[in-house]
Amino acid sequence: MAALTRASSEPSLAALEEELTCSICLSLFNSPVTVPCGHNFCTSCLELTWAGLETGFSCPQCRATFAGRPQLRKNTVLCRVVEQLQGCAGGEQQQQQQQQRQEDEDEEDEAVAEEAAAPVCCDSCLQAQAVQTCLTCMASFCAEHLRPHHDSPAFRDHQLCPPVRDLQQRKCSQHNKLFEFFCRQHGTCICSLCLLSHKLCHASPLQQAKADAESALKKKLTELHNQSEKATQAMNSVKTSQSQAAETAARKRDLMRNEFLEIKALIEEKENQIFKVITEEEKRVCKKFDYIYTVLGSKKNEIQSLRDQIEMALTEHDDVLFLKRAAALQRASTKEAFVPVIEMDQNLIHNAYQSAINLKEIVKHTVSQPKEKRPEGCHWLSWPQGHSAGSWSSGCLPGPPGPFPLRCSPTGQSPTCTGVWSCSCLNLSVLSVQCFFPSGQTLFSFVNTGAPSTGATSTGATSTGALKAAAAANTKDLISSFLQKDREELLQYAANITLDFNTAHNKVLLSDRYTKMSVSDSPLNYNHHPQRFTYCSQVLGFQCFKRGIHYWEVELQQKNFCAIGICYGSMDREGPDSRLGRNSSSWCIEWFNSKISAWHNDVEKNLPNVKATKIGVLLHCEGGFVIFLAVGEKLNLIYKFKTQFTEALYPAFWVFSSGTVLSLCQMKQ
Repeated sequence: MAALTRASSEPSLAALEEELTCSICLSLFNSPVTVPCGHNFCTSCLELTWAGLETGFSCPQCRATFAGRPQLRKNTVLCRVVEQLQGCAGGEQQQQQQQQRQEDEDEEDEAVAEEAAAPVCCDSCLQAQAVQTCLTCMASFCAEHLRPHHDSPAFRDHQLCPPVRDLQQRKCSQHNKLFEFFCRQHGTCICSLCLLSHKLCHASPLQQAKADAESALKKKLTELHNQSEKATQAMNSVKTSQSQAAETAARKRDLMRNEFLEIKALIEEKENQIFKVITEEEKRVCKKFDYIYTVLGSKKNEIQSLRDQIEMALTEHDDVLFLKRAAALQRASTKEAFVPVIEMDQNLIHNAYQSAINLKEIVKHTVSQPKEKRPEGCHWLSWPQGHSAGSWSSGCLPGPPGPFPLRCSPTGQSPTCTGVWSCSCLNLSVLSVQCFFPSGQTLFSFVNTGAPSTGATSTGATSTGALKAAAAANTKDLISSFLQKDREELLQYAANITLDFNTAHNKVLLSDRYTKMSVSDSPLNYNHHPQRFTYCSQVLGFQCFKRGIHYWEVELQQKNFCAIGICYGSMDREGPDSRLGRNSSSWCIEWFNSKISAWHNDVEKNLPNVKATKIGVLLHCEGGFVIFLAVGEKLNLIYKFKTQFTEALYPAFWVFSSGTVLSLCQMKQ
């Protein structure tokens, strides 16, 4: 850790080199002192500048004058900074010098090896190769010239050895005598006469010194081997810890993903409940209207029957019969048609709508809560075994203002201290929304504040590029998981789509309770509406989706010229840019004769032909993708679009050729 800190500080110190330069000598400060105006200079530079002055002392940088000679004090902080900077630069310079020395030593070793490979010549004849060297004569001899050393008694005491190339290296340069001893204190070889000047040193014979040095080097080699083993073990330990950290992060991501899926499921459940209330109220009112319509039809038939009788009586020419019929018809009475006031329960609708608004505000407040208002304490939380994330109710952390408190401890139990999440790194807020969710259910919101706890590594420094890469990887995994599902699994996200009459082009004929569309042979003269398509024969679905996962199916009876897709509600309704896929607000799959292609932002991508007559559309708003599937015995992918949706999305359809019919499949949820 210290090495990492030092390495990270070196660039910042190097960047301060200009600030640590004396303005007089233009070099790094040497014993810097500070003058009263606040500027710093080298002691020697300032003394030299003020030398010989008795008055008129001034700052060499800002020219500020002083009444007398200022008393200079050493700037100890600046001294330490300069020393640290010089240490960093010196370390780099030392490393370069060491590298240069290593290269020089390698060159010398190569030269020595080359010289050792060359034969040693006889010093007598200077031609033949020497076989031995006499350390007494200080000369090398071949076999012929070495014979006197073997035959004559005068050379019997001479010391012979294998051929030595440079005999001068074995002689003392001061006394011209052979080296016989080694001084440990000075680390050099000495002769017998040098012992006088090394009498206080510990000198030993060369053979003994060589044996001691070999023993020391072998011991050093053993120590280096042990250090290398320890370094290898440390590296393996770091790799293991890194793998464990990655696995832990992956597990935590999976846990958090499951929690968010639970949040989405609870919100979707509430959405379905609210829609069910509105649908039931609509059915109730429609049944009353159907009954009144039936009664009015009977009344109309009764009035029409009486009219027919009167008209027939008026054609009677017999006066007696006419008077009889006229008397009877005059006595017959009819009441005027009466339509009672039937209205939807506005209080019920308002309450349902208000509950959705309140839920949105609570979620928005929790997600966008400012950092300074979030809990500052660092609590470790965990879910006890046997408790789900939705069973927390009693509170222990402060929450946002308002009647909806934050919760963080399990029902009937105290908060534990062996948990997994740290509040300072991952703020956990649990909203108990009793008016929106069934009893016992809660809404969790995990928000990464980016503020690390003490001693923990901060995740706030993650780069934007890394986040985008992670998001792309998550989207890819999410799409893969949905492509592996079968149709029965996708039907849990089924949405029953109906067509919006107010958006239909004048040549789009709607039928079967706004679930079937086709091309009319003549204009239908629909009333003007600002949402109606005027250029392309298109129509949108009545339902819009801003969040959640939704799946619907479309049956194609004839698919020569048609398109199925999605679009923003803000897409143009007029002009060529209003066609599906020809703008940045729509995505579609188009059938044009026998060609199938994907369109978005006026860019076409040709696709392989499919023979399916039923197309499934899977929209994932938060995941940012829409998938088009061929529905048969099994689901086959046609194409998928990936993007970040910024507006509410509507199912969209284009029908062009006469005879083309698209039908929305009504699926049980």
